[in-house]
Amino acid sequence: MMRRLSIFAIMLLGAFFTACQEDNVKIADREYILFQDTLSVNPVLSDEGYSFKVPVSSTVACDYDRTLAVEIIDEGSNAIEGRDYTLESNTITIPAGQYSTDVVVYPQYGRFGDEDTLSFNLKLVMPEQLSWDLYGDQTKVSMYKVCPFDINTFTGWCVVTSMFLYEYPGLTNVDQSYQRLIKTELDPDEENTVILHDWLFDGYDVRIKFDNSDPANPRITMPEDQLLSDELSVFGQVNGDNRILGTSSPAYVSYFNSCQSFVSLWLRAYVYDLSTLVGYVGDFYNVMEWVSDEEADRLQKEEGM
Repeated sequence: MMRRLSIFAIMLLGAFFTACQEDNVKIADREYILFQDTLSVNPVLSDEGYSFKVPVSSTVACDYDRTLAVEIIDEGSNAIEGRDYTLESNTITIPAGQYSTDVVVYPQYGRFGDEDTLSFNLKLVMPEQLSWDLYGDQTKVSMYKVCPFDINTFTGWCVVTSMFLYEYPGLTNVDQSYQRLIKTELDPDEENTVILHDWLFDGYDVRIKFDNSDPANPRITMPEDQLLSDELSVFGQVNGDNRILGTSSPAYVSYFNSCQSFVSLWLRAYVYDLSTLVGYVGDFYNVMEWVSDEEADRLQKEEGM
């Protein structure tokens, strides 16, 4: 499990707002230098000259520059320096009066397959007394490919796997299936929006919107009050105005992957009665995977989707 130190680093800025002089009052009486994260996960973009940073922090600020080496550890790595990535430098410097610096990495986009996750390990080469036993002096740097965004990637045939359908398959879903094969198309009225025809139940189309403003963090949203189905055919009774509505859940992140042509969507389902919220049905995880015409034909013939 990733152990993040971001909050810890923020605390350090307040707790150790001192230089290395003996006459300063310090909460920690020792200087430590460490990677901010024991696991650094980074997207690899196609932009020419693209790089990312692996932050390094110190518990104190000193009145002189501190330079130390960075070593690549082969054990446990599947990325090769010079082939899959290069470091800007094998040394880093924390400037006088500062608490942090960065190891700059230049990944080689062309070396990554669409489903590759490549990683390597870094170690700070420094006197032993600067290493904090609690956090160590190493980090694992993980890299994954981010393909250029094309909205048309998310049109055509799509396989839906839905935990909503798993819990509420509907009265007419005799096979109790939580997977569906649907058709999707661009919304002619909304930019970067796709219409999912018959998404969870026949006769009910919904829309999802793609946000690629930050290619490293592609996001999905479902507009509010998308009509998922009537209540009677799903629940067997009417609790509100006989509509099950949905939107993207604010409690979880929904995202898409252009390389692998899939969407991970957290759905929040709810019921209204005369514009008054009756109650939430719940938050449900859904995966949508776009497939070729040939694969769709096979799924229809061989698996009856």
